[in-house]
Amino acid sequence: MAQRDLPTLKYEGDATHAVPLLAHEKGIQTVTAEPWVKISDEGLQLEGLCFDREHNLFLCEVFGGKIFKVTLPEKEVEHVFISEKENPASVKIHKDGRLFLSCLGDFKDSGSIVATQTDGSALEEIISEINTEYCVDDLVFDSKGGFYFTDFRGYSTNPLGGVYYVDPDYQTVTPIIQNIAVANGVALSTDERILWVTETNANRLHRIELLEDGKTIAPFGAKIPYYFTGHEGPDSCCIDSDDNLYVAMYGQGRVLVFNKYGHPIGQILLPGREKGHMLRSTHPAFIPGTNQLIICSNDMDNDGASWLFTARGFAKGHNSYQFH
Repeated sequence: MAQRDLPTLKYEGDATHAVPLLAHEKGIQTVTAEPWVKISDEGLQLEGLCFDREHNLFLCEVFGGKIFKVTLPEKEVEHVFISEKENPASVKIHKDGRLFLSCLGDFKDSGSIVATQTDGSALEEIISEINTEYCVDDLVFDSKGGFYFTDFRGYSTNPLGGVYYVDPDYQTVTPIIQNIAVANGVALSTDERILWVTETNANRLHRIELLEDGKTIAPFGAKIPYYFTGHEGPDSCCIDSDDNLYVAMYGQGRVLVFNKYGHPIGQILLPGREKGHMLRSTHPAFIPGTNQLIICSNDMDNDGASWLFTARGFAKGHNSYQFH
């Protein structure tokens, strides 16, 4: 029988890359970040970038519990303490200057939120691991002193996670949305009426319009403006002063940027991602008063180091009450 040519697929463009970009995401404005500072020669699961009022940066390492400080402008890296609670996933600065740590616990039912001084002393339990089943991943404060936190439980077909609001007296916990598959990043708009939430294991972005009390969803106010694609999924997020949202894509070595309605308008790639390096991008944060964005990632999949990268966003970071 005579041989004949069959239709054949061929690798073209970035199809052979570890994390090829989707066609509709190739068309948005794209820049590549630059290395900013090395945190460790080891591959550490860095998370929770947060600047204090002196513009020094605090961040955590999830699996070992180390809390780091990067002093600016020298960019000196210091290990300041180890979290007493298991698997810290974010660090946030309260308006009184204390660090609030969100802790995942055993990834099942022993998460917590604790407050400490910047050296780890004077620990206070805000959400106790004893009387809760949450797996706390991230939080964002409002101007009243309360905060929203994400519950990092479940998986694609077992959506146990959710987002909750804690009153300023830390006595009342109110569910905002529930039944989502691993609630991860959370951000609050400049007017505090839009709550953004990333759902990692279902690859979704939630935009939640709140009433004035901050605890009630407006009629028809909970929407999903964007579905992500690829491995692993959306991670932590932050906003700028124009209410654009910056979402770190875990396992993809990049940050996707959305306008205030949830439409993608830009992206920041980490160097080496096309070859499978620095894919564990987890958290973006702005240096206060500037449009300079810092992004953390690590290369533990390739026995590589842990780095912070930098690029400039569309606008300056949101100057929230925490820095007043």
